[in-house]
Amino acid sequence: MSGGGLLVAGTTSDAGKSVVTAGICRWLVRQGVKVAPFKAQNMSLNSFVTREGAEIGRAQAMQAQACRVEPSALMNPVLLKPGGEQSSQVVLLGRPVGEMSARGYHGGRQQRLLGTVLDCLEQLRGTYDAVICEGAGSPAEINLRRTDIVNMGIARGARLPVLVVGDIDQGGVFASFFGTVALLSPRTRSWSPGSW
Repeated sequence: MSGGGLLVAGTTSDAGKSVVTAGICRWLVRQGVKVAPFKAQNMSLNSFVTREGAEIGRAQAMQAQACRVEPSALMNPVLLKPGGEQSSQVVLLGRPVGEMSARGYHGGRQQRLLGTVLDCLEQLRGTYDAVICEGAGSPAEINLRRTDIVNMGIARGARLPVLVVGDIDQGGVFASFFGTVALLSPRTRSWSPGSW
């Protein structure tokens, strides 16, 4: 039987998603829950190399530590390492698979990765009692909605409830919360995990 889960989304990048995800993971571990972190797609030059030699985002390695489990490529199946000329190295399941421009990635490649992302998440959910997922940027980025595999795309695909966090120190956090919800589609705003 697959385990439960939650998506921690944010009003913006750097809203505190990584820390909140790690905190929820550690709290669950202290309650005796077997838990793992997950981020479908991460963009970072700072990677962590797992025991098997796979590259993942450092935040997911830190979250795995909060869960008291060994970091795995399943926890961050897509890692984008920015390079020059608006391109990134694409690391899939811990291994480099090539360079791609932002236009090429968002133009179709990203959506084709959704199956791989959902397979990884399902493997984790089959092993752990709960998987706490971290989104990227904001779920209200309407220019990325069609190809989203890391925010509402993963929530829909895996039927996850969503928690939105914001950073009050950045200012305007209540407007950011309101704007994030207002920019979601009406179907998404009224969504609950059982309705998809």
